[in-house]
Amino acid sequence: MSGGYRLPLTGPVDATPVDARPVDAPPAEAEVWRVLEQIEDPELPLAITDLGLVREVRRDGGRVMVRLVPTYSACPAIEVIRRTVRERVAALPGVEEVTVDLTFDEPWTLARLSARGREQLRTYGLSVPRRTFREPATCPFCGSTDVVLETPFGPTLCRAIAYCRACRNPVERFKPPAD
Repeated sequence: MSGGYRLPLTGPVDATPVDARPVDAPPAEAEVWRVLEQIEDPELPLAITDLGLVREVRRDGGRVMVRLVPTYSACPAIEVIRRTVRERVAALPGVEEVTVDLTFDEPWTLARLSARGREQLRTYGLSVPRRTFREPATCPFCGSTDVVLETPFGPTLCRAIAYCRACRNPVERFKPPAD
């Protein structure tokens, strides 16, 4: 596998059937991605792959390296995510060692969210800007853009609190760190 980066939004394609390898053989990268797709962010109801936190997966024999891009450098959930990734990937047959690194080379942005992730956040009741926090907010409940920011401080670093004047609901708004 090359050492280059790739976007995790679609995941790798591996034609090797999972059942075709010996039990103690190292897993294919596709198996590692499948495990990562099942790990949810502890603060948001979506997989870390849909949130765009997984920057890279590399495998060298039984050693697996996963590189994560935190949404915020001080994200309190990142250590929980690292530990969960390490535990779940280490449980794969043939994995001898798991390294989970963080990278800040390229900051996390809203572009890293998958379409499914955006929809899950909207269904959960979060307003997610298309590109920046400065664009008008859309109420996830009624679709109105008559939404005003109440406070930039929400229940987590990545959320702010707004108010929809149309349906009179409080709205949590996803807040990208670069804004």
